[in-house]
Amino acid sequence: MPAAPAAAPRKRRAWGRTLLLLVVAVVLVLTLYSWLALHWDYSNGYRSGTLQKFSRKGWVCKTYEGELWQSVVTNVSPKVWDFSVRDEHVVQAMDSLVGKEVRVHYTEHRGVPTSCFADTPYFVDSVVVVTP
Repeated sequence: MPAAPAAAPRKRRAWGRTLLLLVVAVVLVLTLYSWLALHWDYSNGYRSGTLQKFSRKGWVCKTYEGELWQSVVTNVSPKVWDFSVRDEHVVQAMDSLVGKEVRVHYTEHRGVPTSCFADTPYFVDSVVVVTP
């Protein structure tokens, strides 16, 4: 008779293990996806224009965001290009360049799962002042 009551806890343990393995698998897949989205770039290149705005934004996750005004012809409204910065050295350089003509190198990361990493898919990784 003692064997019958032991079967019920085994079923509970089996369901508990299955649920735990499922949760761990989902967390691992999401972690791998996030890592790939942040480290594998879709495109990269250069943009130049006037650095109009650079700030630290966010309610919970603070990120550095900026605006680059690109104008081709004088007296034509510029195209505004939004970007994010994750490198602290670039953040320090950008702080003093607001209002100046700059050239930035960026990488585009599509599919980043949350805005805690950045508000835009464009990550600037270097900046150079353009001298006229």
